[in-house]
Amino acid sequence: MARRIPAAKDEMSLPMIQRIMLFNGIDMEDVKSILACSKAEIVTYEKGEMIFSEGERPSNLPILLSGSVNVARNTYDGKRNILSVYERSGELFGYEKLLQNDARYGVFGQAQKKTRVLMIPKDFLNGTCERNCGFHSLLISNMLLIMATKTEALHGKLEIMTCGTLRQKIIKMIMLNSEDRNAPFIEMSRQEMADYLNVARPSLSRELMKMQSEGLIEASGKTIKILNLSESENVLK
Repeated sequence: MARRIPAAKDEMSLPMIQRIMLFNGIDMEDVKSILACSKAEIVTYEKGEMIFSEGERPSNLPILLSGSVNVARNTYDGKRNILSVYERSGELFGYEKLLQNDARYGVFGQAQKKTRVLMIPKDFLNGTCERNCGFHSLLISNMLLIMATKTEALHGKLEIMTCGTLRQKIIKMIMLNSEDRNAPFIEMSRQEMADYLNVARPSLSRELMKMQSEGLIEASGKTIKILNLSESENVLK
């Protein structure tokens, strides 16, 4: 069962929260005021627990503090299609419907291990707070910038899915989701990758084995690394 505590009272988490891009340019005392004024909570989920469900109305802006979250949807034939995987502290997720009137989630968010999420109530983000705090507009500005960046990431997912072959999709996925451009790699289980690419896991495993035997990649556990960058770029041409 998810456990909730007021974010403003979690002194241990405050330094981590202040580093979140949403609070960029806001000092610690004002961050504490935001958390208290908004009645934000830190919610701890165990592995497999739903953070939000399909058909649910969004009531909070979720921000990952620690752990791992999959945002996915169930297809009509009963398969799970992972749209995004969130593992970096400070990432916003499940925000797309937040500011739309009477909107409902068309996806679900699920904790993949013990996960802590900062929940900021939607009502606080929709307008000014009762105290008319000066930092409120900066918070909203930061949120819009983050959402614009996230929209760009969704375009990246579209770029992956429009690749002609499974091999191209795998390479493009690794390149777009790696922070290291010179030695691209990702950490994702075979099932998560299959769900993300919307392919059968056996087909994915076979292609990964072929790519590894050809020296294109190295697959060890959940880590998949591109070894031959130049040849991988040729595959995408």
